Amino acid sequence: MNCPKCNADLVKKYYKGMIEVDSCPSCRGMWLDFNELDKLEDVTFDDDIHKGSLVHFQSKTRYPCPQCGMGMDEFQYRLYDLKLDFCAENHHGFWLDAGEDDRVMELMRQRAKDIQRKVDAESAWGRTLKEMHLFLKKK
Repeated sequence: MNCPKCNADLVKKYYKGMIEVDSCPSCRGMWLDFNELDKLEDVTFDDDIHKGSLVHFQSKTRYPCPQCGMGMDEFQYRLYDLKLDFCAENHHGFWLDAGEDDRVMELMRQRAKDIQRKVDAESAWGRTLKEMHLFLKKK
């Protein structure tokens, strides 16, 4: 397979020792098979039900899918300020430019914190309401 951005030969490597990806030694981008983006996210946040929708504002690009050669689409990743490329035609996978892997993990870490903060706030509010109810029942 070739890099969709610079056409260099992609090489297999283990990303952080856990996911086998096809990496570009030239531009440092990486190809993730379709289920591997979820595995990357799961490193920092594995609660799929709370991740949100993946693809928003999809548009065509001039970059070919490394697997089938069809044009990839670009999309806004989970409504964050990050655009990724993917094989929309055959769902082969996702292309991440250099550094976008770190950005995905950073966004998922923040999402996990936001969800936990929401759970904590709802729990505290529930306790407050219960205490108020008990107080009012005494009167």
